[in-house]
Amino acid sequence: MGILHGKQPTRVWKYFEELCAIPHGSGNTKRISDYCVAFAKAHNLRYTQDAMQNVIIWKDASNGYESHPPVIVQGHLDMVCEKEPDSDFDFEADGLRLQTQGDWLCADGTTLGADDGIAVAMALAILEDTKLAHPPLEVVLTVDEEIGLLGAAGLDTRALQARRLLNLDSEEEGVLTIGCAGGATAHITLPISHTPCDWPCYRITVSGLIGGHSGAEIHKGRQNANILMGKLLAGLPFAWRLVDIAGGQKDNAIPRHAVCTIAAVENPTANAAAFADVHRIPADPDLQVSVTPVPASATAVDEAGSATVAAFLAQAKNGVQAMSRQLEGLVETSLNLGVLNTTPTAVCATFSVRSSLNDSKDALLDELRQTAARIGANYAESGHYPAWEPMPNSPLQQIMSAVAEKHYGQKPLITAIHAGLECGLFSDKMPGLDAVSFGPNMQNIHTTEERISLSSVERTYAYLLAVLQAL
Repeated sequence: MGILHGKQPTRVWKYFEELCAIPHGSGNTKRISDYCVAFAKAHNLRYTQDAMQNVIIWKDASNGYESHPPVIVQGHLDMVCEKEPDSDFDFEADGLRLQTQGDWLCADGTTLGADDGIAVAMALAILEDTKLAHPPLEVVLTVDEEIGLLGAAGLDTRALQARRLLNLDSEEEGVLTIGCAGGATAHITLPISHTPCDWPCYRITVSGLIGGHSGAEIHKGRQNANILMGKLLAGLPFAWRLVDIAGGQKDNAIPRHAVCTIAAVENPTANAAAFADVHRIPADPDLQVSVTPVPASATAVDEAGSATVAAFLAQAKNGVQAMSRQLEGLVETSLNLGVLNTTPTAVCATFSVRSSLNDSKDALLDELRQTAARIGANYAESGHYPAWEPMPNSPLQQIMSAVAEKHYGQKPLITAIHAGLECGLFSDKMPGLDAVSFGPNMQNIHTTEERISLSSVERTYAYLLAVLQAL
């Protein structure tokens, strides 16, 4: 029996545990996609699986609902793969190690993948249950959402008849989301040259940061380990040269950890300690900067190249750039330097850029393009996705609001978010689509502290069933 045996709703948790046993990080979704296909076959449900591994499963209406318009239930199959720096966990081969802490479910030393495994589990439980009341269902399970909404971008939606969509990819119960930011990924590749160097070498580590989702948590003042490393290097008062540098694992996660090796004429331990004292702030109270002597390197990046890397990182735009003028408290435009690494010939930086205004998104990408040109770096973009513009008081929203008020005893919060959702892509492809996103309470998604509330899942699933009954 699994750790979730006996928890309600039992079938949702059964499927969630089975999904967690299957490695399913972004770009590694064939096995979980095939699992969904096998489910459809076992339950005699019509399905399609495209070349990208997106899966659509159809279920006929229950008795009495045959004339009701169909509805899409949608989530994504992939998860963000983050683990503690000292963990030996293999996301390509290992199943997640689930743990409960009171009402919370988490994973041992890794992300949990409740974003968005809980949506898949709920969808499968609905497809399996023959006693539910619901209109015709089109369950859409996409891949590679976490690396640019790629599955939704590549999905052929012509087979979908519904123009009402329930997206189960939100993380706060009692909230109905009706809009989101658009975004893109920017890649800056700075060429470097190595020359002989016989100075002592030191490994510098920035750690202890909280991190988080670069959309949902970007406004919380959490520091970026890559930016901090650049500021530390740029402020060293003695001669040094870069050997290598790396930080972060996903462009859409605020990096919690960065490391670099430098060759230097002095030991930077005192500088690192002073830097940590200055930058240890309430939003990141556990910041640590450590220095360890390491064996000398025969070569290092030349002096000019080292200075360029440090200045680029220290001065890079990062975080909130503008707040919405329409919705109080909503971030309008931001960027996150999520991934930094070194190859033999270049230092590579990857930014996640988001905005609810396409012009602002394009302007910020143009600034990054100009920055790359100024420092002699190569520039590329990928993963563009459109903003999802709100439809206030849409028919679907009105029904879901009424059901929520009856279910919870109070009106839901209607909002838009700064994070990206696949609803924007579906709305772009399917004119007239009426979409709402919602989900159970989750915390610290995209980090090793990710967790989901067991009781909230039970309430949210009951709400989802009530919505389907009302549609």
